[in-house]
Amino acid sequence: MKRTHLPLNGLRVLDAAARHLSFTRAADELAVTPAAVGQQIRALEDTLGVVLFRRTTRGLELTPEAEAGLIPLRDGFLQFEDAVRAMQAGQSSKSLTIAAPRDLTEKWLLPRLAAFAATDPEVRFVLLAADADGLDFAQANLDLAIRWGDGPGEHEGEAIESDGMVTVAVAGAPDTVIGWDGAEAHIRVADAGLAIDAAAAGLGRATVPQMLAERDIAAGRVVALGEAMPSRAGYWLVAPLPQWRQAKVKALVEVLAG
Repeated sequence: MKRTHLPLNGLRVLDAAARHLSFTRAADELAVTPAAVGQQIRALEDTLGVVLFRRTTRGLELTPEAEAGLIPLRDGFLQFEDAVRAMQAGQSSKSLTIAAPRDLTEKWLLPRLAAFAATDPEVRFVLLAADADGLDFAQANLDLAIRWGDGPGEHEGEAIESDGMVTVAVAGAPDTVIGWDGAEAHIRVADAGLAIDAAAAGLGRATVPQMLAERDIAAGRVVALGEAMPSRAGYWLVAPLPQWRQAKVKALVEVLAG
C-alpha cells in the first residue's frame, strides 16, 4: 500500500506550538524565528485542509481538529525516537562483517584481527572470502571489504600501508615463474597466497605483495630475492559512505591501514 507523504517538519512545529500555545516560545525551542513557525503551521493547515490554531483574547488556542490529532502524533514521535535508538544500537554493536580475498585473510588479516579483538573481548567478526568488486554491501550486510587494485573504486577507502611487491623462493628452486595476477608465467595459481605456498614447495619463484609474504619470510618458509619494489596496485580497505562513517569501522580501519 502506498504510504501518505508525511509533512514531518510541520508536525514537529505543531507539537511544539501546541505544548507552549505560543509561536514565540515554540520558535525558541526549535531555534527558528516566530515567522518561520507561523509559516510552517499555515503550510500544514493547507496540506491537511483544517485550521489548527485560533487567536483569541486569551491568546493562542488549539482547534478541536488539532486536539484530536495530538495524542497519536506524540505517540508517533515516541516511536520515531525508539526506531532511531534501535538503529543506533545496531550501528554501535561490536560485530563487524568483513569481506576479503582468502589469501589475504589467511596470511595477513587474521593475526591483526586477533590483536584487535584482544583489546576488546566484546568484538565479534564475520569473515567472507570475497573481494569488494561486485559485492552488494547491503545484501551481504557488510561493514568493510578489502580489494586489490590501484584505488578504492566506487567506495570510500584507504590504502593499506605496504612496501610493494617482493619475489620469493626457496634455496635451490628453479627459475620457473609462478604467476597469480594474469602476468606471463610457467605455473599459474589462483591467488598470491597459493603462489607463496607453491614457491615454498620449491616449484619456482613468485612475485607477490610483500605484506602477504612477510610471515612466510620471517618463518623461513621462503626467502626474499632482493628488496621489495614499489607497485601501483595494492590492497585497499573500502566501504560505502554510510558504513565508512561508523565508529567501529573507523576504529578497525585505523588499525589495519597503518
